[in-house]
Amino acid sequence: MWSWALHNEHKHKVVWGNYDLKDTDGPVPAIGTDAYKQYMQAYVKSNPDQMPTEMKQIPDVDVNEISKHPNLAGITYSRQQCQRCHVGVTGREKRGDYRGTGCSSCHVPYGNEGLYEGNDPTINKEQPGKLLVHRMQAGRKSKVKVGNVEYSGIPTESCNSCHNRGKRIGVSYQGIMEFPYGSPYNKTGGKQPKLHTKTYQFIKDDLHHQQASRPGNPQGGMLCQDCHTSIDMHGDGNLFGTTLAQVEIECSDCHGTPNKFAWDLPIGYGEEFQKPISDQARGLADKLPDYMACGPIRDAKDDYLLTARGNPFGNVIKDGKEVIVHSASGLDFKVPVLKQTKTDDTWKDINSKVARSRVANHMETLECYACHADWAPQCYGCHITVDYSKGKTDVDWIKNANSREADGLTAANALGTNGFTGPGKVSETRSYLRWETPILGINGEGRVSPMMPGCQVITTVIDKDGKTVAHNETWMSPEGKGLDHAAVQPHTAGRQARSCESCHNSPKALGYGIEDGRFLKGYDKGFVVDLETATGQTIPTNTKIQSPAIPSLDHDLSQIVSRDGKQLVSIGSHWPLTGPIPAEMREKMERTGLCMGCHQEMTNEEVWSKVDQPGWATNEAHRKVMNEALKAYANSKAMKK
Repeated sequence: MWSWALHNEHKHKVVWGNYDLKDTDGPVPAIGTDAYKQYMQAYVKSNPDQMPTEMKQIPDVDVNEISKHPNLAGITYSRQQCQRCHVGVTGREKRGDYRGTGCSSCHVPYGNEGLYEGNDPTINKEQPGKLLVHRMQAGRKSKVKVGNVEYSGIPTESCNSCHNRGKRIGVSYQGIMEFPYGSPYNKTGGKQPKLHTKTYQFIKDDLHHQQASRPGNPQGGMLCQDCHTSIDMHGDGNLFGTTLAQVEIECSDCHGTPNKFAWDLPIGYGEEFQKPISDQARGLADKLPDYMACGPIRDAKDDYLLTARGNPFGNVIKDGKEVIVHSASGLDFKVPVLKQTKTDDTWKDINSKVARSRVANHMETLECYACHADWAPQCYGCHITVDYSKGKTDVDWIKNANSREADGLTAANALGTNGFTGPGKVSETRSYLRWETPILGINGEGRVSPMMPGCQVITTVIDKDGKTVAHNETWMSPEGKGLDHAAVQPHTAGRQARSCESCHNSPKALGYGIEDGRFLKGYDKGFVVDLETATGQTIPTNTKIQSPAIPSLDHDLSQIVSRDGKQLVSIGSHWPLTGPIPAEMREKMERTGLCMGCHQEMTNEEVWSKVDQPGWATNEAHRKVMNEALKAYANSKAMKK
């Protein structure tokens, strides 16, 4: 809605939902510890726009208004595309998207093929759209058997029947990213089968997902529920307008910082919103609250660790100097504790030691994943056509969700139909895809975070009479062109963090675009490819436009801010702190061209002959020289005093 200029009068305020909703019992959470309830009451008070007391159902589209207001097509896009993952409706009837509704969306297993593999003879095993077996998947006590395989916990792919679009964190956690090619070929020369209607390239999965773990840990990866809490998934009774508002965990809740164990950190650490927080240690919990009692209660050893908001983890405990995560899969993992690493001086390398321990400001101003996210899916340019001509329609997930039958089911439950439809038909494609280290910006909590293209809406709208009423149009949000970039936790963590140079020597990381935004210009003009004169005049009369113009796009889609400090596009739609890295911070960060400090003197024999050595100098030798120069400079300054 933001990127389509449909939210301008509301700005950051959350006004729309899938249903008409009203929070009638006030801001005090229905569940959670006293510390959590106290924290959340203050949170709701500080963030009223993101924690609404009521929401209105997303409106219908008046097709007759499309000609005058083409951006209303954004409502169609939302109702037909964005809302299909909300659990009031069944999943789309496509490979990888089959699931139940409500609780069964997560707690009943569905295979990607949607075929039944249980022992009930009355269920057709060849008709897609069926659950895998009649079992409930939950925690480590709930064993599920399918054929010869027995497991516990909720598999990542159950989450990914929804978490494959938007910020794409589910498929990214698995290490895969959508690509259009469908390669490599199978034995018959065919391409990949479509999964979530896409084909995928494997990049690198999150270290928590990888089966190979650190020494001392078992073979096997972690499940989404091993980090994300019950409140993250089910809520606490309040209305959360954004995912950031609902998620109660931070990386430091388990790993701590180089200077403090997790239990020594205050509640609220990691989501300070650029405001001071208490310095009182959060401590540990010796018991679980009632709402967690249905889960497996484990031997808490030295007690349970707490989340950033003051609730105990039911599966994360302190055991002497160690922190243990009890995975729902049945595996137990030892967590690397940063303060213990610093105390024992067991850093993997000098880069790790310097970045986390010597440059203290990193821990206070950056999200951990600003460095540890190996990559992020970057889908630049969301080219959308919404066509209302000739009575075209598609599935309306909002209409489905609000049309329940007496048995509680929606129209979407009838196999082969996908339920009710609404006017308009959406099609979409991209400008280009990237996966390398992402742009950095400031997230809603006020910390440096990876950014990814959000809805970079470039729209063509065809009205009911077949007239094109918007062609390659971009819309203006309250903060610039609706070519949005959004702060993201990519869920692609790696043990080896991104290099110093990938932030401090990268125009892209700073927001200036790939290679300083000097490529991929000319969108605003478009181009013809044919025989032409040296001065650019097209010679044939019979020719076609190769690439139509996008009139408002005069910069690379990866560029979010100009060198002179002008914000070019909107950055995030929910939180006022979200934005590009501030100019002062960009100036402090950028360290391009430092090699010139020495190498400009290479032809100065008087200087260079005194520092030159045979052969070539390795990186280590360069660092040694610079370190010695720094110390010599420090000594000279001391002598002058």
